[in-house]
Parts: sequence; structure tokens; C-alpha cells
Amino acid sequence: MLAFVLTLCGVLSVGIAGMMIARILISGEGDEGVPEIFGHVDFRIPSEEIQQEPEEEIAESPSRYAAELLDEEYRRENNILVWESSAEDTVTFGFVGDFLLDDEYAIMANLLRRGATIENGISEPLLAQMRDVDILVANNEFPFTDRGTPTEDKTFTFRADTSTVSYLEDMGVDVAVLANNHIYDFGEVGLLDTLDTLRSAGIPQVGAGRNLKEASAPLYFIVNDMKIAVVAATQIERLDNPDTKGATEDSAGVFRCWNPDKLYEVVADAKENSDFVIVYIHWGTENQTDPDWAQLEQAPKIAEAGADLIIGDHSHCLQGIAYFGDTPVIYSMGNFWFNSKTLDTGMVKVTIDQQGLESFQFLPAIQSDCRTALAYGIDKERILAYMRDLSPDVRIDEEGFVSKN
Repeated sequence: MLAFVLTLCGVLSVGIAGMMIARILISGEGDEGVPEIFGHVDFRIPSEEIQQEPEEEIAESPSRYAAELLDEEYRRENNILVWESSAEDTVTFGFVGDFLLDDEYAIMANLLRRGATIENGISEPLLAQMRDVDILVANNEFPFTDRGTPTEDKTFTFRADTSTVSYLEDMGVDVAVLANNHIYDFGEVGLLDTLDTLRSAGIPQVGAGRNLKEASAPLYFIVNDMKIAVVAATQIERLDNPDTKGATEDSAGVFRCWNPDKLYEVVADAKENSDFVIVYIHWGTENQTDPDWAQLEQAPKIAEAGADLIIGDHSHCLQGIAYFGDTPVIYSMGNFWFNSKTLDTGMVKVTIDQQGLESFQFLPAIQSDCRTALAYGIDKERILAYMRDLSPDVRIDEEGFVSKN
């Protein structure tokens, strides 16, 4: 009897122990090895060695302009260029004033005599600044043409051989402004040749065209998910029937803004279709350092219409800088590389980001002996001081950075 009881207790003990072991195995408690459960091997890896599933990559926010980026025909019809910037979230524009490539005048005659390379006309440090910006805009104060006849009774008529368009690339020019009073010096044929020459060279232009729609059309850049518009127009000549013909619905010419209503309309439309609007305007009175009444009247209205930056030229000399709200205007860039006179000039550099204008800088330069170079030392200080005198309502620091008072 005792043997039976002892045997029964042993069997029960083994059974209970077996049940407890099975429970432990099934629950996974007490063992971090490789237990075998009902013939299945469950490979449990210690927690510190567990390989996490790769996190799903955070998708980049889609471009606001994705549809335009994908529609090449739409971009072509609406003058939109896809551009690259040297920075991830900004774009830098550069602006210079009048330049001339007519070999019958001093600038090109001297360049050819010195060896024809652009470094003999523009200093290497200045060229480096021009080439360093993402988009360089320059006033093309002449037509590219090998034919046509000069405008009768006009004192100065300019043209450059079509082959000289290569100098624009040498200078780093990305946009040629044609809204000025010399682009029509050799008539409609000269203007049309200019349009064809620039197109063949792959250099976009703004401010003139085969009709008013083309001449007044903004040039747009999509870069770093920003869309930036460049509009160009000219007040000069201020006549009802000027030598430089304004474009019409069915004839070639420039975008004239002596009557500014159309300009305001174009600027407002550009603002609706972009993030930032630049207006490059040919205006003012020659050789006058003070803005004239028409400049003073139109500048605030151009800003009110939607311009975020206004760049002026035509006076052949520097004029001052002002602000209308947050919109800066430099009334005239002056001559850049245009004639044999010794003149103060400069280059404007602006940086634009998603919030708008990040910086505005005026780089002093001097045109002398048919060559333009950056100004240094006393000359740089003198030109900056001069610009401060012309610009009483802005601050210009020792490096030429401009801000509102």
C-alpha cells in the first residue's frame, strides 16, 4: 500500500512538473533561447539584437509647381524655364546696366585691339562675381544684326555682329534685356535678327518681341520650388511716335510703358502666377543723378502692382536706392561696359528664398579706359559713400549690403 502511494505521488509530481514546463514553453516565459513548441522552432532574438523594420522614408513634399514641371509644352507657351541653383533653398540674381558690343565704338574697338577676350574688357574678379550668381540679367543696349539700315536722323545707332553673341556667355549673362531705346536702331529686321540670334545661342530675352503679347510676357524661372518672374519695359523715347517702336498686336517692337497701365497689369498678373516679381525698367533722364518725376511717380505704383524688386537703367550714371514698402528700387545702374568715359558703376546681387528677398547688395565698380573692374579700397569707400548720399532713406554697409532705415 505504501509503495502504491509513493508511486502515485511520483507520477502526479512528474505530471504537474510537466504541465508547468509546458505552460512556460507555450508562454515563452523564462527562456530567451530557442524553445521548441509542438514541433515548431520559434527563433526569438534577444531584445538588444532585434533588427527593427526600416522606417518608411518620409516622402518629400511635392513641388507646388509639379504640374508645370511635367508639362513641357505649357512651359514653352508661357515662357517658363526650369533652373538650377547653387544652393538648396535660395537663388541668387545679378544685375548690370548698359553694355555695348558695336565694334565701331570704343568699347569693342579697344577689346579687339587688346586681344578680343572678355578679360580685356571686364576684370577677372568682376567676371567671377557675374558668373557666380545663378541668374545674371544685363541690358543689351543694341541689336545683333548683320543687315538693315540705321534709323534716320538718330544721333547714335548701335548694332553688333551676330557672332559677338558669344561674349554674353563669356560674361555669364543668362537673360538679355531688350526693352531699351537702341534695340530698334536698325529697324524691325535688326530686332528680329536679335531675337533669332539670342534664341540660337540659348539665351532668353525679355522686353521685346514679334508682337505685344510676346514683348510684354514675363520670363519665369522655377528654381528650388520657387517661381520668379522677370518683367522688362521701357519709357524711352517719351514720344507719341518714337524711333524705337512699341510692339503691337501684330507688329514687332519693345514693351513700352510711357503709359504705364499695361505694365501695372502685367506686373499684377505675374504676381498672381509667381512668388517673386522683378521689374527691369528703362527710364529716367540721361546724365541726371536724381530720379525724374516719371520715375518717382511710377516706382511706388509698380511696387503696389506686385513688384518685389525694381532695377532701373538708361541715365548712363548711377542713381540712388529707395524702398516702397518692402520693395527696393535702384533707380539706375548706370553704364556697365558701354563707352570710353570714366564712370562709377556697379553690380547688384540679390538672394531670394521662400520668404522673399533675403539680401540686396551693391558691388561698386568703375568703367575706365574701356574696361570695367571692381572697385577696391578708397574707390570702393567713395562709391558707397556716394550711393549713401543718393539714398538717404536706406542703410548701405561697408560691403554694400542694403536695408531699410
